[in-house]
Amino acid sequence: MKRLGQLLVEKGLLPESQVEEAVQAQQQGDKRFLGTILLERGWVEPEALLAVLAEQYQMPCVRLRDIPIDRAAVERVPFKVALHYKVMPLRLQHAALTVATANPQDVRLMDELQLALQQRYTFDFVLATEEDILRAIDKYYGIGAETVEDILSGDRAGGGSVARVEEGVQDLERTTDDGSVVKLVNQLILEAHRSRASDIHLEPYRSRVELRYRIDGRLHRVDLPPATRQLFPAIVSRVKVMSDLNLVERRMPQDGRASVKVGVEKIDLRVSVLPTPAGESVVIRILPNRPLVELQQLGFRASDMEALEQVIRKPHGLILVTGPTGSGKTTTLYACLKSINTEERKIITIEDPIEYEQEGNTQFQVNPQIGLTFANGLRSMLRHDPDVMMVGEIRDPETAELAIRIALTGHLVFSTLHTNDAASAVIRLLDMGIDAYLIASSVECVIAQRLVRVLCAACKEAVPSSNGSSTAFRAKGCEQCQRTGYCGRINVYEMLRMSEPIRQLVLEKAPADAIRRKAIELGMRTMYEDGAEKVRSGVTTKDEVTWVTQEE
Repeated sequence: MKRLGQLLVEKGLLPESQVEEAVQAQQQGDKRFLGTILLERGWVEPEALLAVLAEQYQMPCVRLRDIPIDRAAVERVPFKVALHYKVMPLRLQHAALTVATANPQDVRLMDELQLALQQRYTFDFVLATEEDILRAIDKYYGIGAETVEDILSGDRAGGGSVARVEEGVQDLERTTDDGSVVKLVNQLILEAHRSRASDIHLEPYRSRVELRYRIDGRLHRVDLPPATRQLFPAIVSRVKVMSDLNLVERRMPQDGRASVKVGVEKIDLRVSVLPTPAGESVVIRILPNRPLVELQQLGFRASDMEALEQVIRKPHGLILVTGPTGSGKTTTLYACLKSINTEERKIITIEDPIEYEQEGNTQFQVNPQIGLTFANGLRSMLRHDPDVMMVGEIRDPETAELAIRIALTGHLVFSTLHTNDAASAVIRLLDMGIDAYLIASSVECVIAQRLVRVLCAACKEAVPSSNGSSTAFRAKGCEQCQRTGYCGRINVYEMLRMSEPIRQLVLEKAPADAIRRKAIELGMRTMYEDGAEKVRSGVTTKDEVTWVTQEE
């Protein structure tokens, strides 16, 4: 059998001098596999090394992400064994266990696995890169697998850890008891933060616990060790302790807040607990304490940006942002407020909840349990001599009428509505019982928007059109975007300005379709048209735009 270094030189993958240097390192005390030394020094690519090893040892070479993995095989090999030996169990047929390894030169591997598993297997080894193996271990054993094993093995008192509460902000990266539920919950939140997730969904069922992260608006399933089901009540208790909720109450929904720290970054968490037949379902919203988005970053084209800046600098009027939950309405409002946040303006906001703290703004949160609603809060805000007011959401006729009358009395008011498009905002206000003349006199601008995922700049692929006249892009997937092909989101929007022809239609109580047609005639670009422009610019894909606008 030819040596690894000789094969690498013969194939032109490495100069002989580098192979000799790596061999000298082995002879001087570096007992590691030659391939590991070469990889660490960056002299050879993992895939190239694997192909040479496959030829050298006459072993099959696999990409783990492309093959099915037998859950029964995973269950036979404990997490700690797989991680220690850097192997990934693939298939189990009778007493034959197929295992992926990155180091075929380890002659003791088979004996050590027999000893560690305490059961005699016939081993079939295949080759995979170490990176692929570690990724597969994370995926198939699930987040916190080692911690779950420690807790259930009795190495640490997992249940007792739940009772320990730290005051104030908790550091997720600080070392905790190796086998504690505290550590397990920290791992779930920390991994969500590193994955850019906005929400964590922990959903109990009779025989399992489902974990999903919402990343760029889409839910992604994340594997958990099956034994997590046994620990789920303790996990819920730990989350309740963090967010100062009632540990004993399991029949009523509860909402709470918590603050944690990752490195130097402080992260606010909003926690919601909901009773279900299989236990309490938990959703954790992650609100990173990051700088507010600038108006210029939201994806408005130049002409609309100029028009919007003119509107938000008016001394009075009502500006509405519409769209479903999770469409970025609050982010747009905060960006508008940041753009006009100066020493000369008094800005007050009433929100449910306060998602981002903004310097220079007076912010407070509704609390219906004590009678502090949007409508009552608006009345109190007026006594603080504001120039600009933001109402988190117009939900009822009383709030709508107050917001409009305040806008008519010399204040600039920002708010949101749940409507499908910009023209429907007028109809929604009419349905609430607001007089048409009040709407026509107060509303200055309506922005309807959705969020689409942005193509990952590192891996997006150009796709020529059938006629060859233009180029679109498609999502491919890489490590940087966690193989989704997307990284981040941007809005697609339509902006309806209250010009005189539009005001006249409002006064006539024209239907939404008529208002929309007139707005398009006057130059309004629809959400779908804005999305199509972003597709042509390589920002997103047609599938994304179709998904959020429901137009082909």
